[in-house]
Amino acid sequence: MKMLAAAAFLAAFATLPAPAQTGTQTSAGLSAPVCLRPFDTPGAGAIDHTHVVDARTILFYMRDGKIWKNTLRERCPALMFHGFTFVTHQDEICSNAQSIRVVESGEVCQLGVFTPYPPQAAAR
Repeated sequence: MKMLAAAAFLAAFATLPAPAQTGTQTSAGLSAPVCLRPFDTPGAGAIDHTHVVDARTILFYMRDGKIWKNTLRERCPALMFHGFTFVTHQDEICSNAQSIRVVESGEVCQLGVFTPYPPQAAAR
């Protein structure tokens, strides 16, 4: 019975529409999650570098000049001092779907929503 329930869950999950790259509205009127391409992906749409602003905010600088702000689901205190890593087995890093690990403490924190961040605000 557990195997049947797991198979049903996986089948339902597999039929969900793929997330949009830019957080556009879906046909149901809901905002689709923003997904970014990892550092090692060739091309202009990939992440160039990141900047930890505070214990709950990370800026993702893209190769094409765009900046995305991610507000973590919870505070991640060690993040301010040690930086982070993440491993993804997908081609994208999406809002509310990726966890990060603080380098020295090993603390695991969950990414939250990606929102566009104006370049002039990052220069301050």
